[in-house]
Amino acid sequence: MLYTIVKQNSYQDSVNLMLLTNKISTMDGINKVQIMMGTPANKDILKAADLYTEELEGAASNDMCIVVDTDSEEKIQEVLDETDNYLNNQAIASGKEAFETVRSWDKATKELPGANLAIISTPGQYAAEEAEKALDRDMHVLIFSDNVTVEDERRIKEKAHDKGLLVMGPDCGTAVVSGVPLAFANVMKTGKIGVIGASGTGIQEVTTEIDRLGAGISHAIGTGGRDLNDKIGAITMLDGIKALAQHSQTEVITLISKPPAKEVRDEVVQLLQSLSKPVVAIFLGEEPHNHEGNVYYANTLEETAAIAVDLVKGNPIKPNYNRLQAEVPAVTLKPEQKTIKGLYSGGTLGYEAATLISSGLNYDNSGAHEEGYLLNANGFQVIDLGDDIYTQGKPHPMIDPDTRIQYFQKAAQDESTAIILFDLVLGYGSHEDMAGALIPGIEKIQKDAQAKGKEIYFVASVCGTDQDPQGIDEQKAKLEKAGVILRDSNNQAVLTALAMLDIQIEEVQKELVPATETATVEITVSEAIQKLLTEKPNVVNVGLKKFTEAITANGGRVVQYDWRPVAGGNPRMRQILSVLR
Repeated sequence: MLYTIVKQNSYQDSVNLMLLTNKISTMDGINKVQIMMGTPANKDILKAADLYTEELEGAASNDMCIVVDTDSEEKIQEVLDETDNYLNNQAIASGKEAFETVRSWDKATKELPGANLAIISTPGQYAAEEAEKALDRDMHVLIFSDNVTVEDERRIKEKAHDKGLLVMGPDCGTAVVSGVPLAFANVMKTGKIGVIGASGTGIQEVTTEIDRLGAGISHAIGTGGRDLNDKIGAITMLDGIKALAQHSQTEVITLISKPPAKEVRDEVVQLLQSLSKPVVAIFLGEEPHNHEGNVYYANTLEETAAIAVDLVKGNPIKPNYNRLQAEVPAVTLKPEQKTIKGLYSGGTLGYEAATLISSGLNYDNSGAHEEGYLLNANGFQVIDLGDDIYTQGKPHPMIDPDTRIQYFQKAAQDESTAIILFDLVLGYGSHEDMAGALIPGIEKIQKDAQAKGKEIYFVASVCGTDQDPQGIDEQKAKLEKAGVILRDSNNQAVLTALAMLDIQIEEVQKELVPATETATVEITVSEAIQKLLTEKPNVVNVGLKKFTEAITANGGRVVQYDWRPVAGGNPRMRQILSVLR
């Protein structure tokens, strides 16, 4: 039976409520539970999950809604007690933080007068509005939120460009500015390689590989995944490239993107070829066979990092960085075990895996995909478990292991599965011990398979550094003890998995060819952008409080804007108040 409790004017951020939902769901006697704010989008999620009741009709966006499916009414009080206990503990922890918490933009700028960057992690329908408020206060913006319209993104990016500011996002998962990690970011050495990317986990993979290879980064600028769309026109990408070109400490520029619109790609490449600094570029999914002048094209994220490191160290560029670097583990497989299941928390890492596996299978994977599936052919699958379809009302798989474990189990039930391939992404914002959380599920699958007289192999890479809060060596040691075959990069993990099934990828030997002649591009960079790239940022964090930890731990200053939807989220009232302001 469904029971509904609506707590009026009790706003909590979405991550807190997702983790609370997971905690409550483990209680005995609870069939299903969902705890969400009463926004229209969340009500739709509750309807889709068959958890919608008439009591939710009057719930506003500021109201916390608890819906429990249980056979025992007595369980409701236990749920309420556990909810209050969890939220009280959150409040106590917040009271110990070394930063100010405010409830308005005016108070935020008063508490931190030099604020020059805002992180926006509100629900998507409010993000553009809050971003414009930051731009009006002459702040750069990182929009972590997704579900922002293309029209809103174009408008705020044009506004930022005109004001000499950067907008990173929407759906920008990571950035590192002047040594300060922002959102889901790793801690790494400072150095001379500047990174700009339209991909969160792509940036994380390249920058952590740079760190592993003994070099460091000056900055990592995220643009958001749609920036190179023809409707946006690479506004942030172009401004970010120019900023890195003018930054004196940056000697090599690295660009990461999925294939952009052709006219946008041409404009970006024309700018890259006009620079005096060497550039390493990867357009994931493309298969370049040459470098052009000062622009070096990579096929994999690992190769991107390796070329950048060799350039900054003055080493000669190799013709091939992508060959398998480790011995292939011996395997014992049943005749029907012929496929790989890739289950990824990082969308770009999954995209790279799908591209590599498709190449090994000689399969054209360029067509439309089912939601979340990056590859689904002949039993081979690669799934982005961070796709919206898997995260509605649930934490991202970098935060919570449950979805991944469920899909591990589903993959193991397929008789054709030989190898389960996955990533583990460390850093601020990610689970504090994801290896420890996944291992019980992995060990159970291995034990059940062995009881049936077969083996299922797990192959993985860990994206992180030895400075990350989780500790990469500890995470690797736990996985290896559980029998997981580990490799240093996603590329090496995929190549290993393919080789275990005797599937090879043709090696590409690249040559250096002269660059296409391009007109010199005049580069001017605003004072505001120059300041962002030369000083630790002063940040107004609008939304998810967990993003403050990385800032304060790495020398930045931050004020927490404890955001609530204006007028209870009522669209008409918000519009009226906006006009009156």
